[in-house]
Amino acid sequence: MIVDTVGVGGSNNQADVRTTQRLVNFMNPPSRLGVDGLYGSNTGKGIVWAQQQIGGSAAVDGLLEPGDPHVAGMVVRVPSDLTLDTVGLIFSNARLPLVEKYWAHLEPAMMRYEINTPMRQAHFLSQIGHESGELRYNEELATGAAYEGRGDLGNTEAGDGVRFKGRGLIQLTGRANYTSYGHYRGLNLTDGDNPKQVADDPDMAVDAACWFWKTRGINALADRDDVRSVTRRINGGTNGLDDRIRLLQRARTVLRA
Repeated sequence: MIVDTVGVGGSNNQADVRTTQRLVNFMNPPSRLGVDGLYGSNTGKGIVWAQQQIGGSAAVDGLLEPGDPHVAGMVVRVPSDLTLDTVGLIFSNARLPLVEKYWAHLEPAMMRYEINTPMRQAHFLSQIGHESGELRYNEELATGAAYEGRGDLGNTEAGDGVRFKGRGLIQLTGRANYTSYGHYRGLNLTDGDNPKQVADDPDMAVDAACWFWKTRGINALADRDDVRSVTRRINGGTNGLDDRIRLLQRARTVLRA
């Protein structure tokens, strides 16, 4: 779960420290750690406490390393429930406020769209994790000009490429997709600045991603644990496959998928 050392004399990169803070908290320490990604005395004490609780032959020295038996002992104590804290553990690069921003919408939406087994959830979370930079982006960074004139996306009018650039946690793209999703929601998502709602409204950013997932039949691909096919159905190719697999492995570990 960590990629570098955490603790006394460790590298203490923020993603690994956040992971460690969450892992310690899952063990119900005497003092719950703040999940801020910053290594300090409280986190150091938490690591030593966790090492003492796990025991074994590994040294209780306040330092955790990738593959460390103490880390493994902490991971097996993580509950497999889908919670704000387990989602935060999967998205180790996301700061707590971002996880909190989307969590309230994620769980009910995933249930509505039958993303309701550990395997489906692991695949879904890994894909939105990659597409959104672990919740950091709800809109495509590129201008969208590359989609201009793309008939397969329904971009038939001048400016459609930019107007209907990727938005939401799976980046809904193209006039046709915005039109279909808008009809489904009973909303006009094509006029004026309306397309921006898919990015600006956290509930819609999540719901649009789940809608795309369900209407494209991706639950069935997730059931087969076919990450390449899942990626192609979302991306049209296999861009970012290594990162998607990294997140999938992390999600499967947390959710016991």
